Amino acid sequence: MSEGDVLKLAQDAVRTILMVSAPMLIFSLTVGLIVSIIQAVTQIQEATLAFVPKIVAVLLSLVIFGPWILKFITQFATGLFTNINLYIQ
Repeated sequence: MSEGDVLKLAQDAVRTILMVSAPMLIFSLTVGLIVSIIQAVTQIQEATLAFVPKIVAVLLSLVIFGPWILKFITQFATGLFTNINLYIQ
């Protein structure tokens, strides 16, 4: 296995991680921004008010994007297993 193959495999793995985690991060950041704006306007500084909506948003995004995430991870794993003869020498 050459250095180029290792770099390509690492690049694909990082891209997969970023694509799989992106929906949850985007939902969490959006809800966090909205809650922070509401807290700044109303001057309510309750710590739990920031965490609970984020957790709900992440769980909701998992429900919505779960099939897409599973398909993406399955494609990556299938690619790994079909090309396993390239990795073993």
